[in-house]
Amino acid sequence: MTNSIILANKKDIHVSNFMSGYTAGKFRFITKCRAGFLTISDSRDFDNEHYMKHPETLISGFKKGALQTVQFNPEGTDIWLTVFAKKGKQIPVIDEAILMDLTVGTINSYWLNTALYDQRQYSLVGAKTWASKAFVKNEELVAA
Repeated sequence: MTNSIILANKKDIHVSNFMSGYTAGKFRFITKCRAGFLTISDSRDFDNEHYMKHPETLISGFKKGALQTVQFNPEGTDIWLTVFAKKGKQIPVIDEAILMDLTVGTINSYWLNTALYDQRQYSLVGAKTWASKAFVKNEELVAA
């Protein structure tokens, strides 16, 4: 697979590039609970390494529709950077690392009613299954 992001729908998805410059940090999740108000929870220390290696799991570990924002606190700083945000159907910001790791299955399971879901996007990158990457080119396997 190539390492460049391909976006068919550029007006509703805005890409940031915060996480790629760091090797460690902490994460914070802002979710909407059943009662309708927002709650904030910090990730456990032992989960942070997993999130850095597999950024897709940042937006796939919550009940459908609950996750609103993910923030990243780079190691050695006291600032929180927004690496994912949802506003209605739009995605005002998503980090490049999350987009590069995002699969069709995660989008179809959790983000079907947002700008991330786009059949044109899947065709553009050659996605054939739910395990295919949704925003980077998928290479076809050739039988030997």
